[in-house]
Amino acid sequence: MTEATATISPSVDLFAEIARLKQELDAVILAHYYQEPDIQDIADHVGDSLALAQAARKASGRTIVFCGVHFMAETAKILNPDKLVLLPDLAAGCSLADQCPAPEFERFVRAHPGHTVITYINSSAGVKALSDVICTSSNAERIIRQIPDDRPIIFAPDQQLGRYLIAKTGRGMVLWPGACSVHVAFSERRLLRLKAEHPEALVLAHPECEEPVLRLADHIGSTSSILKYAVESPAKTFIVVTEVGIIHQMKKAAPGKTFIPAPPDSGCSCNECPFMRLNTLEKVYLCMRDRRPEITMDEELRQRCLVPLRRMLEMS
Repeated sequence: MTEATATISPSVDLFAEIARLKQELDAVILAHYYQEPDIQDIADHVGDSLALAQAARKASGRTIVFCGVHFMAETAKILNPDKLVLLPDLAAGCSLADQCPAPEFERFVRAHPGHTVITYINSSAGVKALSDVICTSSNAERIIRQIPDDRPIIFAPDQQLGRYLIAKTGRGMVLWPGACSVHVAFSERRLLRLKAEHPEALVLAHPECEEPVLRLADHIGSTSSILKYAVESPAKTFIVVTEVGIIHQMKKAAPGKTFIPAPPDSGCSCNECPFMRLNTLEKVYLCMRDRRPEITMDEELRQRCLVPLRRMLEMS
């Protein structure tokens, strides 16, 4: 128990108090599929990065409680400058965003003049501000196909997703060398063993995984795409090769089916994002009670980020 959560009386009904505070703050609670089940269950909207960006843009209340990681809450603030945007734990970052510092990315962009810069939403505000259009794993292929053939493209920061999109679209792209620590931890060797143990199972994989893992997949897609495929497929058993949090929604949407989390290469819990798991129900309650941590942003930076984000939403 942290020092902060130790201040919560054991008699507090967290679910009831969060519901009360939601009314008091005129708040909407947004949660990513990778959050713990209790947080998903209290959220007004659960989704992937694109769906949550769209929900943030449409939010009508005065407050957004963003149960995800820092870049997601930043995106909500970019789209809603006049709202109070709360993140339960400010330390909830992103390994992918951390691998692409804005000053280094600016030098990278300058070294490739004339390129259209398509940046994955898993990036800092500073990197978004250097971009022409933002994308998510749900809409990246659609956005790339809308760029004129004679325009060279920089794609950042996830090189695994970039390689997948090059294969899908046939477009050559200059890739920033970043990767998600969770998705590159999945092992081709252990996945083959799991497929042998469950020959009837279909493999569902996120495109942030490495190519040898993707070659074994029956379906490759964003978290929302993986969920939709599992619900609509006649198959009954699935091996899920993405962050294990999505399985909570899969079980709710398809209760008669079996979902097997793919193991990482080691014996660790590396199929759980350590940043996503920093948010807890206790921290959601505290951030709403105390109105902090609050996401704030320099207005000039926000305006620069708003252009490529709006372009993404229009192109989606």
